[in-house]
Amino acid sequence: MKVEQLTCSIGAELTGVHLADAIRDDRLFADIRAALLEHRVLFLRDQDITRAEHVAFARRFGELEDHPVAGSDPEHPGLVRIYKNPEQPNDRYENAWHADATWREAPQFGAVLRCVECPPVGGDTMWANMALAYEKLPGHVKAQIAGLRARHSIEASFGAAMPVEKRLALKAQYPDAEHPVVRTHPETGEKVLFVSAFTTHFTNYHTPERVRYGQDANPGAGDLLRYLMSQAYIPEYQVRWRWKPNSVAIWDNRSTQHYAVMDYPPCHRKMERAGIIGDKPY
Repeated sequence: MKVEQLTCSIGAELTGVHLADAIRDDRLFADIRAALLEHRVLFLRDQDITRAEHVAFARRFGELEDHPVAGSDPEHPGLVRIYKNPEQPNDRYENAWHADATWREAPQFGAVLRCVECPPVGGDTMWANMALAYEKLPGHVKAQIAGLRARHSIEASFGAAMPVEKRLALKAQYPDAEHPVVRTHPETGEKVLFVSAFTTHFTNYHTPERVRYGQDANPGAGDLLRYLMSQAYIPEYQVRWRWKPNSVAIWDNRSTQHYAVMDYPPCHRKMERAGIIGDKPY
């Protein structure tokens, strides 16, 4: 296996490896996992694997989970189908910078995403290094956000376009989760900036130390949250991957965010993702 770093801050392409072999080869899998921790997102070309092999490889990292809104392959639980096509013009909504499933009490560890079909050009995906984003914050901002916590909501994101009854039922099933604004990576010990498109508001901002009067709370908190979310937009923290059929991306959801670029209508784009259950941020 060869590892080629793609940017100075995030991402590497693996060559000389077939993911189906890593299902049974412990040493190969250990090398892939070590590369993932180092580079945060890994890319591979020409991975002509079956859905069963896709799921089996992803399960080496941990158990998989379905998505309550996006459909899964009926024969392979945990393999979410992200299919976009011109015949569904109202299903073109795509993206904001986010880490997957932060609206869960235990957001995902990471994911293995394979391209089934993609446009001849366009439909790239970008990732950002949120450990570096935290590291580069000014000192006074780090002091300001130390100890802050925030809510993450599926209702305000996936549920927003639903009829009110369905949206409230979704929230009842998946109540808003509360996470630290700065989480600690459970394996590397790094501090990671942990707010994204699923984040709605801080839950412990309104204190006498931060707010003179109640009217200060909303604009002060909102401005700070928007500033923190905008850190993912910085090109120096990013890598961009151009898809081809049978290309694969593996990423650490605990220290990255990603963005699926929506520049390809009216083409098809079909992706399949195995999301790996993670742990509760601290």
